[in-house]
Amino acid sequence: MRAILSMQPFDTKKYCMRRSFLLCCLLALGLLLSGTAQAVESVSLKVGIGDPITADAGELGLKFKELVEKRTGGKVKVTLYPNCELGDETEMLHNVRRGVLDMTCVGVGNITPFSQGLGVLTFPYLFENDEMVVRGTTGPAMDMLNKLTIKQAGLRILAFSYTSFRHLTNSKRPVETLDDIRGLKIRVPSNKVFIETYKAWGASPVPMAWSETFTALQQGVLDGQCNPYVVNHSKKFEEIQSYLTELHYTYSLQPLVIGERHFKKLSPELQTILTEAGLEAQAHVLTWQNDHSGAAKKAMQDAGVKISTLKDEDKWREVAMTKVWPMLYEIVGGRQLVDDYLKLLGGK
Repeated sequence: MRAILSMQPFDTKKYCMRRSFLLCCLLALGLLLSGTAQAVESVSLKVGIGDPITADAGELGLKFKELVEKRTGGKVKVTLYPNCELGDETEMLHNVRRGVLDMTCVGVGNITPFSQGLGVLTFPYLFENDEMVVRGTTGPAMDMLNKLTIKQAGLRILAFSYTSFRHLTNSKRPVETLDDIRGLKIRVPSNKVFIETYKAWGASPVPMAWSETFTALQQGVLDGQCNPYVVNHSKKFEEIQSYLTELHYTYSLQPLVIGERHFKKLSPELQTILTEAGLEAQAHVLTWQNDHSGAAKKAMQDAGVKISTLKDEDKWREVAMTKVWPMLYEIVGGRQLVDDYLKLLGGK
């Protein structure tokens, strides 16, 4: 079994070292690009974002907007609509595919109904650490994912928002062992990987749109949900959830996507600018996330949230990999696809 990355109390020196290391990974892959303003057509681009502007996806959008507008001399105007202002994440994806909306940045779990192959990113305990996540979303691995998403969903990935591991919150009790989660009603995206994983652990997964989740938790329709620290805090879950458990079963990634047909209609110069801006924004949000996760965790602790670590995460991982992985191979396109992706990660 692969080792789990343990989350320790926030350490500034440690986070700075990790940030520098991850930036070196991106630099080695040639992803930190630069350029001056280029002559392109005047275009207005609307970008729908599922999360608040203060969350990782919002920060990705802000950096992408800054880079695109600067490099086009203001000819391309990027307008951001965060916090599901243009509809829930599934609705925004439909609109991007139809060409009604230019781009959207949403959770991977909400894209997989359109692109099954992208579901490999949600396999429980796929990634060992942040460095493996970077390898899995850049270079050859990124090319593999993009080809799948273009072919299956008609969507091109311009960037990934790094949002870290999803941690479980709930209003009922501390969850420190596998037995503790049994029976809890947990919100999950409408994605079979999440659903089957929580079922295997003995919980009651409830597929629900992200825009409806907070209200459902307030009303007691749900007991809990899972998201990274930055999202948990920016959404103010500390106001309605008393307990948080640090899980490491899935790393939350939010692709910024554009409709492939729309992308192909743009000039080659603008295509290049959007592609490069996406990759640079991806590198930027990686460092931003590392800086803000520790602060978000502290804020939740200060608000009275009890934070627990699992005493038996090996059991959670074993259940997920032995019971869930085999039933998911066909959903994402077969075991060969998963094996091919693992090779690009340097995993087994």
